Amino acid sequence: QVQLVESGGGLVQPGGSLRLSCAASGFTFRDYTMGWYRQAPGKEREFVADISSGFSANYADSVKGRFTISRDNPKRMVWLQMNSLKSEDTAGYYCTGAGNLEYWGQGTQVTVSS
Repeated sequence: QVQLVESGGGLVQPGGSLRLSCAASGFTFRDYTMGWYRQAPGKEREFVADISSGFSANYADSVKGRFTISRDNPKRMVWLQMNSLKSEDTAGYYCTGAGNLEYWGQGTQVTVSS
């Protein structure tokens, strides 16, 4: 059974940091591009970052220089380190796996507010 389980969301003040984690199981993790998307209330889901099986990373312009995606294949884990958070980063964050098939987690909420 495929599972992507996110954790690490919460409430943080502007300028603060959070680290999101995603634990994967049930598919050949090392062969998949892993990523993060987010969706804010009333807005469409948008790409945040991804990292390929060859460890090449891509970022949305809105998070470049602030967010860092990483992965550990033996541990089947993906992380999103988020620094210098802004109120506009408030959203549900979803872990994804893209390969032969596409998988999505249930999401974790990030709220940036003073």
